[in-house]
Amino acid sequence: MVLELIKIAFKSLKANKLRFILSMLGIIIGVAAVIAIISIGQGATQKVTEKISALGSELITIYPGSSGGKGGKVSTQVTDIFSLKLAEDLKRLSPDVKNVVPVVQGGASLKYKGNNMRTSAVATIPKYSEVLNLSTQEGRFISSNDVDECSKVAVLGQEVVDELFPGEDPLGKKVIVNYQGKRRFIFEVIGVLEKKGQMMFFNFDNQIYIPVTTAMKRLTGTRYVNQYYAQAQEGEVEEATKQIEFILTKRLKDENAFKVFGQQQIIEAVGQATSTMIIMLAGIAAISLLVGGIGIMNIMLVSVVERTREIGIRKALGAKRKDILVQFLIEALVVSFIGGVIGLLFGWTISALVAHFNNWPVILSPSSIVLAFGFSVGIGLVFGLYPARKAARLDPIEALRYE
Repeated sequence: MVLELIKIAFKSLKANKLRFILSMLGIIIGVAAVIAIISIGQGATQKVTEKISALGSELITIYPGSSGGKGGKVSTQVTDIFSLKLAEDLKRLSPDVKNVVPVVQGGASLKYKGNNMRTSAVATIPKYSEVLNLSTQEGRFISSNDVDECSKVAVLGQEVVDELFPGEDPLGKKVIVNYQGKRRFIFEVIGVLEKKGQMMFFNFDNQIYIPVTTAMKRLTGTRYVNQYYAQAQEGEVEEATKQIEFILTKRLKDENAFKVFGQQQIIEAVGQATSTMIIMLAGIAAISLLVGGIGIMNIMLVSVVERTREIGIRKALGAKRKDILVQFLIEALVVSFIGGVIGLLFGWTISALVAHFNNWPVILSPSSIVLAFGFSVGIGLVFGLYPARKAARLDPIEALRYE
């Protein structure tokens, strides 16, 4: 019986192809949009997570906060307390902290012969490359001797090399560094980093790396750094974070004077933000499914009117009310089912193209397929119910007298 009704539904669709194709557009667009948005969002999230994880799963970032002006005291910036000595103390007093790297970062202009560019100067110590998982392609990274002697040496990212030294070996060359438009010094290039790419809000390839003491004594004239990167012992990120927070709170006398983030916290925060955005956008896209459902109901109502005489003949030949109800419900489900399949294919194609051009994986989770496809079939069922009930309630005598 069901197979026969499905055959009848397909015959009805073939008789009115254009009309039913137009009625499926809302379902197709809705399913395609939901699938594409979820797939693109999940692929982008995975790409960002991989990039963050590439920095090292044991990475802990320590940012300065502000010391509140309580009891009539003036509010001060914690950057006046983040010193090289404090970095050494954090490593010495925290059993689960392997390394602590101080960083001074600011804008700089670089010039070599007729080439120049704006970039970011990162002043740090040798352990920076280990903590942030960086490798040199040519030459070497900053050494302890460079830090002790405040040497004017620099390591360049790949984008800096491409801009300043096109087709030329940069090792041993002299680069003019204008730090924040205040002071100009000549630095010797001692190394080039392997290509790392964009990570969160900064680009490793578009930076110049110099000894932290050189920046503090020659460029900024300060005794303080901007932030710390810490590396926990393997599998001890949580304990290392607690130890750092305890020591800084005790030393700075203000728990709001600093912010400590483990790598996993950043990954979770990114995941939550993207998940919220995906749900919101998918919800907006699902509205088109409702529009598609209204289109199906409209077409089915027209179909009921056009086939009034057919309904009367079926009832006169013994068809029951439930038979007519099921017949029109199946027709509505066939329309939504076909629209769902086409929408699924379109959605996958869109997400695959976006993933290809952005170099991230295509993720088509079973849950998203079930959600979009199930919703489209449900829409067909709900919006096809009223026309089906209307057809089932037709009086056979009145139907036979139609036209």
